Amino acid sequence: MARFAAGDRVRARSADPDGHTRLPRYVRGHVGEVLEVLATWSRPDDAVRGVSRPEPVYTVSFGAAELWGSGSHSVILDLWESYLEEII
Repeated sequence: MARFAAGDRVRARSADPDGHTRLPRYVRGHVGEVLEVLATWSRPDDAVRGVSRPEPVYTVSFGAAELWGSGSHSVILDLWESYLEEII
């Protein structure tokens, strides 16, 4: 079951894990908004180690100004649930 819903504000985790990750460095630690809950898929981070750990995937929008300090456009990414933190 998905932890987040469309409209939720989330923060991309700031951790810098060893090995492969599909969480781009430029969004780590930044706040975005969930646009859509997509489906449940295995994380590629785990698949490269032969492990299947399915989890929800979300489409998340980050404002360019949030990421780079300026810009009126958005950067939209599909991110696995474990890449995201709830904003309290």
